[in-house]
Amino acid sequence: MQCAESLAVQAAFDGELDAVSAAAAERHAEHCPECRALLEHLERTRTRIRREVDYGRASPELQARIARMLDAEAAAAKRVLGAAARPAWRLRPFWLGTLAGAAAALAASLAVVMLAPLSPAALPDELLAAHVRSLMPGHLTDVVSTDRHTVKPWFAGHADVSPAVADFSAQGYRLVGGRADYLDRQRVAAVVYEHGAHVINVFSFAAGVRPLPAQLSRSGYHLECWHAGDLGYCAVSDAGWEELDGLARLLQDLAAHDTR
Repeated sequence: MQCAESLAVQAAFDGELDAVSAAAAERHAEHCPECRALLEHLERTRTRIRREVDYGRASPELQARIARMLDAEAAAAKRVLGAAARPAWRLRPFWLGTLAGAAAALAASLAVVMLAPLSPAALPDELLAAHVRSLMPGHLTDVVSTDRHTVKPWFAGHADVSPAVADFSAQGYRLVGGRADYLDRQRVAAVVYEHGAHVINVFSFAAGVRPLPAQLSRSGYHLECWHAGDLGYCAVSDAGWEELDGLARLLQDLAAHDTR
């Protein structure tokens, strides 16, 4: 007889459940041989599909270029509609040249803005938006596992960085899994932890020496960032400061140990 929880376990594997329901399904599978075998079968199937089926994905640069082209087309269409609504009038050649030069200068300025990294002031908004977006059903994890040896290698082909990953269940921070997110023209790594009823996203990305916000609160969420070598880490959650800081310290110690 099929286990009554098998559909929930499969839904969790497919990323169709919210964070709390997915964690409950995974806990069930840990103690149910039938559901554990189901997960192993699904994982083998997915691994074989990814290995044997060609999959094309646009690079971040191409995605950004397409987005800019779409924005430009929308702006051009808006200008055409606006011009159609105004009385027709003719510009003298002098003003045509002047406006063309101004438009070129504006386009160059916009290109600089588009290609520049996010400012320290804009970074928190992007991280908070990514965190809130991840809490929607089916968006939290791409790989679901409490095993760091499953989660960390997964990022090798899906993110531009290799983050510090560990299961800190003994300290109250249970590893749920991870996903790749897109931030500041990078494929950033997002490692997901569960602390009580709270979900904590830990984002890691190439930061170099760029300044990061140490701690801030916004819209009921807390954000704490730090550097580890060339990587930047930012933990985001609605958990309290003490809980968030506890995970940050554990990850900082882990990253320092990994670089020795």
